[in-house]
Parts: sequence; structure tokens; C-alpha cells
Amino acid sequence: MLDLYPNHCEVVKDSLNGTRSIDEQTFASLEVLNDRLERARKLGGKFANVSFSPAAEQLRKQTSKLTVGQG
Repeated sequence: MLDLYPNHCEVVKDSLNGTRSIDEQTFASLEVLNDRLERARKLGGKFANVSFSPAAEQLRKQTSKLTVGQG
């Protein structure tokens, strides 16, 4: 059953660790976290240089390829 209120960090972490499959929920959670990250960056100061880990960024790039490829 799909969790209605997933912990987005846990979903992405578990996907990166291989304890859950990389699926639509993973990419949806990445999108939510990316939106939150962008809002934090706009605050400036210490948040301006916050970014995803290299592994999470690589996974996020896979999302872009899937989105562009569908159509």
C-alpha cells in the first residue's frame, strides 16, 4: 500500500541504499525535497550553498531523463 504521507528523506535514502526499489515514489519524493531545497536556498546565508549529495543528484538526473523521454 502506498503511504499517503511518506517521509521523503527516508524514501530517497532507502532507494539510494537499495533497501527499497527506485520507483515513482522515489522520484516524487526527490521532487518534493528539491522544491524544499530551492526554498531554503532562497533564504540565503548558510542555506545558499546547500545541495543534494552526489548520489541523490545523480538519481535526480535520472528523473529528468525519464521526464524528457516520455512524450
